[in-house]
Amino acid sequence: MPPSIIGSAERNLNYESSVHAGTSDILPTVFRPQAFFPISAPLVVASFLPHTMVKSALLWQFLLQSYVAGFNHANRNTLPDQGLKTSLKQGLLIVGSVAYATCAGAIPQIVMRRLSLSSPAAQMFFRSILPIPLSASLMYFNVVVIRSEESENGIQVFDTDGNSVGMSKAAGTKAVQETAVSRAALFGTTAAVPSLVLFLLQKGRFLQSPLLLAPIRHISTAIVLGLMIPVSFSLYPQLGTIKKENLEKEFQPAAASGPLFYHKGL
Repeated sequence: MPPSIIGSAERNLNYESSVHAGTSDILPTVFRPQAFFPISAPLVVASFLPHTMVKSALLWQFLLQSYVAGFNHANRNTLPDQGLKTSLKQGLLIVGSVAYATCAGAIPQIVMRRLSLSSPAAQMFFRSILPIPLSASLMYFNVVVIRSEESENGIQVFDTDGNSVGMSKAAGTKAVQETAVSRAALFGTTAAVPSLVLFLLQKGRFLQSPLLLAPIRHISTAIVLGLMIPVSFSLYPQLGTIKKENLEKEFQPAAASGPLFYHKGL
């Protein structure tokens, strides 16, 4: 990789904890990477609780989805002249995605409440199995919707010398998909591992007291989330590459000597 690109990436890594890589604007404190765990952990644990009331399930889902939407929006890929300002369209997308994800995230509790399901099999499915794909898909959906303008309008791509060669929709789509996959992996794994741990403990009869189920679930959820955050953030490099054959025709000459580069966002 060229020295100019490497130097740019190193500077971004040094300042990404508090400064947006694309605009150099100061990120809001709550939406900086180092704030993600302490703020999201209690929201994730509370959203995975076996709520008996639909209202409480909706409340915690709303808080979680709102925070994740804000984090995705603040850390999106944007241009220096645009800054971190929110357009009317982006505001509507945020409101719509949060409203949809809140209702969808509470589906297990809504179904169990409406149908009065109390059998062990139903309890296991709706409280331990369904939240895994549901959490992953909703977080994927959140990123795709919040950052849809990157796919529609494109993001800046750079040549091997670090010079901007234009706005590529293909690179924008690739950046959004990579971020969505990493976020889905983060929350899907966080939902899956604690359920698996509890299942193995109960099956092996290592857990005799039902009173220990809740503390073990809460602690394991927080631990898995904390371990998965750096893994998911680094699942794809912040400075991504896109090959010539995947670019639009107007970028083919610029990519003749090698792939083009783009900032993925977080």
